[in-house]
Amino acid sequence: MKKLVISLLGFAIIFSSGAMTAFANEQPSFQGEVKQLVGTPYKWGGSTPQGFDCSGFVLYIFRNFDLNLPRTSEGQAKVGEHVDKDDLRVGDLVFFNTSGKGISHAGVYIGDGQFVHASSSKGVRISKLTESYYQTRYVTARRVLDQESYAKLVGVAS
Repeated sequence: MKKLVISLLGFAIIFSSGAMTAFANEQPSFQGEVKQLVGTPYKWGGSTPQGFDCSGFVLYIFRNFDLNLPRTSEGQAKVGEHVDKDDLRVGDLVFFNTSGKGISHAGVYIGDGQFVHASSSKGVRISKLTESYYQTRYVTARRVLDQESYAKLVGVAS
């Protein structure tokens, strides 16, 4: 029940303002950082704002949470706890099979059915899980943030 209340609170905070301003008090803010990184070019092996690949982008986003995540999307899909698609909350990792050979793409769920990721064709962008390309390639999701880190991410005192 506590997880549900915290998840709902985080969701309400994110979408109550309409714009990506719900995290104005958190430095650096998750939503602000996402907004700044959208449009960053794709770079194979990249993990900096000069260019990202998908797993490098995930590593960069979570650098403030002292998480020891694997470098590849396949490895990242093995950490944390499994989350059903219907139970996703902001900060959960989402994984896709874009190569036909298993998990090959990762992103970060940002709420409202959307995730942010480094697309090999368009760089860092926000996409919907319901887009046919991603919907048919979705594999799993993982929760890697504990409650304290989640509260920090969404700007709520733990």
